Amino acid sequence: MTFTTRFAPSPTGPLHLGHAYSAMLAHDMALQNNGAFLLRIEDIDRSRARPEWEQQIYDDLEWLGLSWPTPVMRQSDRVDTYQAALTSLWDRGLMFRCTCNRKDIAAAVSAPQEGAEIPTGPDGIIYPGTCRANSNVRGNVPFPEGAVLRLDMAQACFVVTTHSDHGQHHFTETGYGPDGQGGKVLVTDQDLIQTAGDIVLARKDMGTSYHLSVVLDDAAQGITHVIRGQDLFEATKIHVILHRLLGLPTPLYHHHTLIRDDQGKRLAKRDDARAISKYREDGYTPEDIRKMVGLPL
Repeated sequence: MTFTTRFAPSPTGPLHLGHAYSAMLAHDMALQNNGAFLLRIEDIDRSRARPEWEQQIYDDLEWLGLSWPTPVMRQSDRVDTYQAALTSLWDRGLMFRCTCNRKDIAAAVSAPQEGAEIPTGPDGIIYPGTCRANSNVRGNVPFPEGAVLRLDMAQACFVVTTHSDHGQHHFTETGYGPDGQGGKVLVTDQDLIQTAGDIVLARKDMGTSYHLSVVLDDAAQGITHVIRGQDLFEATKIHVILHRLLGLPTPLYHHHTLIRDDQGKRLAKRDDARAISKYREDGYTPEDIRKMVGLPL
């Protein structure tokens, strides 16, 4: 199997130094292993995606010296694939329709102990299960179009757990997890239920979600090594259970350290001062960028 990495930015703003580091690292690792580096445009958020930002992604990455096969996969072209996966999960009774908004969820979570810290996980506030009674238990309820759909995590774990794995799932980390270590990472059913909860798999305005799309896209592109930031480490537990539910292979993961500003905060797209295009305009070279993010020339 060819060693295959990818860089999957969203065209919702300018790429910054953190993006440059992740893209160049994925590109370097592919070259070092005689593999392939792929580019994917994650444009499922149609309300924020812009053609000019997509074009700037290509321009910035080419300026950095990166290359990739074309045509590039774009999530907006894969709506039917996401819909098919959602329909399959719905027909298996693994999802339910949710009518809660963020305010409802926050109120439900904090209701028992006013002022208590609201529990959060890789998908935001851990859902309190308000609409779980709407579960399509037998898979005989028509698929709801244009609705927010959540995965019934307890039911999903029950479906994929066998007598041999005892509710334990694993993925291999070759980078730096939250403890700075790599190796085999254990994910348990209890962990998924308590610290991830009933995650959203379809948003009303997108027809899918990041978690669902990323596992389907990685499988479709044959990604063997997912290179991404440590901030997404906890999301990997969600992706592992989705791999098992959908019968997809689990790639190896390499979560790298984050590029931060002078105050130690993670860079964001709104931080235009560190946009790659700004460095280009100011006369910096790709070699300068490599030095700034700590990659070898």
